[in-house]
Amino acid sequence: MAKAQRTYIPAAGHDWLLPFYDPFVKLMGGESAHRQLIDQAQLQPGQRILEIGCGTGNLTVLVKTLYPAVEVVGLDPDPKALDRARRKAERQRVSVQLDRGFADELHYTAESYNRVLSAFMFHHLKQDEKKQTLHEVRRVLRPGGSLHVLDFGGAHERSDGFLAHLLHRSEHVRDNSGETILALMREAGFADPTEVAHQRTIFGRIFYYGASQPRRSETSGSLGTA
Repeated sequence: MAKAQRTYIPAAGHDWLLPFYDPFVKLMGGESAHRQLIDQAQLQPGQRILEIGCGTGNLTVLVKTLYPAVEVVGLDPDPKALDRARRKAERQRVSVQLDRGFADELHYTAESYNRVLSAFMFHHLKQDEKKQTLHEVRRVLRPGGSLHVLDFGGAHERSDGFLAHLLHRSEHVRDNSGETILALMREAGFADPTEVAHQRTIFGRIFYYGASQPRRSETSGSLGTA
């Protein structure tokens, strides 16, 4: 994997906040949200799963724990977060591959994954980075594979509470509306981009999105289970 030389927004927003990231995720019900995203992805034994922006590895490790017969790769530009992810995988005694890199520059072979997952990462990306990330995801997805995204929504209401109001002061979250994400998915060539579900947390509303890689008219036995 090529080394990540660019700047990036860490999982917790700033390096010094990284020790508080996992408690933050737990407080907002992150494991339950991750499980719902995994259920949405309908994983099957033998599949190859990629999480882009894996951070400290919560979703990557949970996928392998729940589905030991799948191959799981987590990608993130932050070496400090990846160190935490490795320690987490060791504690859970699961084998996952953790790579350093950017979601809009995936150093993986075309059509090499059945599912691509993303949790609480898309709002870190600028608009052009979102576009390029979606094109890269399409490139590495096998025909019939799918992308599943979980993230904060752009809109919020006064009833969502004070913490949600603070979070949505960030321009990255404000610009992360469902309409924008679905439009970018369509623009990248995904089939049937859909808002699958949404729910409230103490930090605002989170949304689940799904989209499919179109199948080729001819099938190939070498592609494995979609």
